Amino acid sequence: ASANLSCALEPVHHKPGHNYKSHESVHVTVNKVGPFSNPHETYRYYSLPFCNASPSTFDGQDGSEDGVIVGGGNLAGDRKETSPYDITFGDQVPWRQLCQSTLTPSDLLAFKDAVHNDYYFEFYVEDLPMWGYVGEIAGEDLILGEMEGSRTYLFPHLHFKLGVNGDKIVSASIFTQSHRKVDITDTSQEIDVTFSYSVEWINEANLKYSNRMSRYVDSAFLPDSLEIHWLSIINSFVLVLLLTTFLSVILIRILKNDFSKYMDLDEEIGTEEEETGWKLIHGDVFRFPQNKILFASCQGAGAQLTCACFLLLVTALLGVVSITKRGSLLTAMIIIYCLTSFVGGYVSAKLYKQMGGTSWVNNIVLTSLLFPAPLTAIFMWVNSVAIAHKSTSALPFGTILILLSLFIFISFPSTVVGGILGRNLAKDFNAPTRTKKLARGIPPQGPWYNNPLVQTLFAGFLPFSAIYIELHYIFASVWGHKIYTLFGILFLALAMLTVVTSFITISLIYFQLAREDHRWWWRSFFNGGSTGLFIYAYSFFYYYQKSNMDGLLQGSFFFGYMAIVSFASFLMLGFIGWFGT
Repeated sequence: ASANLSCALEPVHHKPGHNYKSHESVHVTVNKVGPFSNPHETYRYYSLPFCNASPSTFDGQDGSEDGVIVGGGNLAGDRKETSPYDITFGDQVPWRQLCQSTLTPSDLLAFKDAVHNDYYFEFYVEDLPMWGYVGEIAGEDLILGEMEGSRTYLFPHLHFKLGVNGDKIVSASIFTQSHRKVDITDTSQEIDVTFSYSVEWINEANLKYSNRMSRYVDSAFLPDSLEIHWLSIINSFVLVLLLTTFLSVILIRILKNDFSKYMDLDEEIGTEEEETGWKLIHGDVFRFPQNKILFASCQGAGAQLTCACFLLLVTALLGVVSITKRGSLLTAMIIIYCLTSFVGGYVSAKLYKQMGGTSWVNNIVLTSLLFPAPLTAIFMWVNSVAIAHKSTSALPFGTILILLSLFIFISFPSTVVGGILGRNLAKDFNAPTRTKKLARGIPPQGPWYNNPLVQTLFAGFLPFSAIYIELHYIFASVWGHKIYTLFGILFLALAMLTVVTSFITISLIYFQLAREDHRWWWRSFFNGGSTGLFIYAYSFFYYYQKSNMDGLLQGSFFFGYMAIVSFASFLMLGFIGWFGT
């Protein structure tokens, strides 16, 4: 776990890099192949019959640090292996044979299937990724697919273009050359194929080693996307301003004159008949909700996720986590979640004790499992599908043991410690008014827009409308091949989301109390968390309308993990809604 933490939380620019000498060997590692439209459907590079010089799992000796079994690369589906490419520092290679291979009909069929499924491959030089396509199709119909006269070609030659600044490699890219392609349309007979490569070294004196990832960052989004991001933030800010003004009018004009009067209101006969609206339920509004143990556990899990998300964004903004290293954010999130388990236990146990709960052991256990249990169930299904497909997206058994150890030895004990402190430090729940022994009856809810389901959907729609533009770019990064780097804007968007969720929940709870409905505890939680439902609904729209993803493997990953993300958003925003209320 300590090795994992060092990989995930390593400062972005602290690594000096390798200083090469002239003619020193440069390691090229192969990683994976897979359909371009299904970023999580990946397979080992040597699952296709490429030139194979006794591959072995790469140990990260070039400083890329992916040899650690619990590194972020494993979580992201990376499986680096050695390659037969013989490249030496500074030596130009016009053309060099890699191997002479006789491709059998089954080999040709494997390559042809890969080309028709738009397979790409990924190489690494140090920590610099390179991508290329396995082949191409000529004369294919976009709708009908392969037709008579269409040809399938394999790219057997790769051109490496490596940039240097002094004695360090600062850029790496790879190109396929269409004039050296091989026709593999006919898979009924063996063919001899010569795999080859060439190497070009260029001087990039203006590119510092510390900025070597800038090429990937700069190409992540189109130039006008930054303007769209700022427009979405401005839209959120206007929404926050309007809601703040609306809420202020309610609090100032309606509540200010009555607050002092009803703080010390005595329960006298005839008083309730003289008042209307929320003033009638002052003796019921602080009546504790049903299922207190579940309610407290939901608030604890939501508080933990809220702290974890904000801390992750802060570490990314401060450069503690490398935002360009694959899997580093996911690894950092796991570590931060385990370390913030103390918060979840503390909030849950303290609230449960204040509400008069006595089964504090069950409360702590439920808090610690409320989010990890569904996550584990989804993971078991998704990982089983990946294993059945022999995909590199399946986590190795060693990594699973490490993650299980993090929960058993860090997360759960932290939840217990936080729960003990919260229980011991909890003070009595001092409500400003006394709660009656008998609950007041709930009047009919009235028009359709007072229906709890309608108001819950309305409460989720407004916050979602403030973030959906930013959500599109996050989806394009997580479920695509782009690198998300605008964490400053994301932090502002999350802050706006927090404020909007709080304000809209407060407003709707006020109208609920004005209808003499005192059951606000669970309603505030559902109103705040309903944005998570809209996020999951948006995932269906994105999958079928904005992406080309398909298949059981990719579908399981997408809808399974989006369900977990939506559930986490539900818990987090539900806590924010309740806490603000």
